[in-house]
Amino acid sequence: MDFGLVLQTDPPASAVIELMRRAERNGFRYGWTFDSAVLWQEPFVIYSQILEHTERLIVGPMVTNPGTRTWEVTASTFATLNDMYGNRTVCGIGRGDSAMRVAGRGPGSLARLGEAIDTIRDLAEGREAVLDGTAVRLLWARGGRLPVWMAAYGPKALALAGQRADGLILQLADPYLTEWMVKAVRAAATEAGRDPDALTICVAAPAYVGEDLAHAREQCRWFGGMVGNHVADLVARYGEHSDAVPDELTDYIKNRQGYDYRHHGRAGNPDTAFVPDEIVDRFCLLGPAEAHIDKLRRLREVGVDQFAVYAMHDAKEATIDAYGARVVPALS
Repeated sequence: MDFGLVLQTDPPASAVIELMRRAERNGFRYGWTFDSAVLWQEPFVIYSQILEHTERLIVGPMVTNPGTRTWEVTASTFATLNDMYGNRTVCGIGRGDSAMRVAGRGPGSLARLGEAIDTIRDLAEGREAVLDGTAVRLLWARGGRLPVWMAAYGPKALALAGQRADGLILQLADPYLTEWMVKAVRAAATEAGRDPDALTICVAAPAYVGEDLAHAREQCRWFGGMVGNHVADLVARYGEHSDAVPDELTDYIKNRQGYDYRHHGRAGNPDTAFVPDEIVDRFCLLGPAEAHIDKLRRLREVGVDQFAVYAMHDAKEATIDAYGARVVPALS
């Protein structure tokens, strides 16, 4: 199993870069950041410095979207980083949540997302693609490689990921739901004539190593609120207690009132009081290192290739170091 670190690009950028360096020293292979230009600093600028100050770390957004950047600019940015640093990028992409909503737009359609996946990958790898009816190619791009991993929860999104993406990003660490979603995405890949085992499965969730479970829950409760934004979209589309989406994913948002993106991804987010302890425990990794190892082994058994640690809490360094000392060696 590979490991990644996920950060918000809060200033100063030097702190983000240093945490990524620390992660690489502790055996992490991927460095991810949020991509929401209104809420945080521009991640692609920071990626160039992360790549410059690490040796092997692969970097990318968790996740970008097709709406806030034109596709040729996204592709060119990745291709430039790959040319400079040797194919050390990955494109995580989704319909758009915070980046779109704080700018007054809603998430994009799945159809547009599917087109963007193919177009961005083709352009970044030097192939011709069609943009709004015009054939375009990055004439300077040579020898680049850009895996595109799609974030998904619902059945239609999971099907699209299986049909078009190189990997799946699943933002929760519940083994039951992970198994359900991995089966769905791999079935879609098989039906599309693709090799289902070629898709990389990345689970991303907060991890907090320590004995004080109550404190760890409060530091990570924000995550249930973030996931709840996507779950609310699924309930709006499919209804409550739908056969299309497991109740284990949707039931907990019944008391959700609203969401202020100024607190997005922050410990102590006041809009996440509706998230019960059970969901925090199911969606996150909490407790001593042995508990993390046990849960990650269960996730690996259902097909997870990478665990990406959301480190938006008061123990970033301690968690990275604990993973490097205990968890990464046990699962690598």
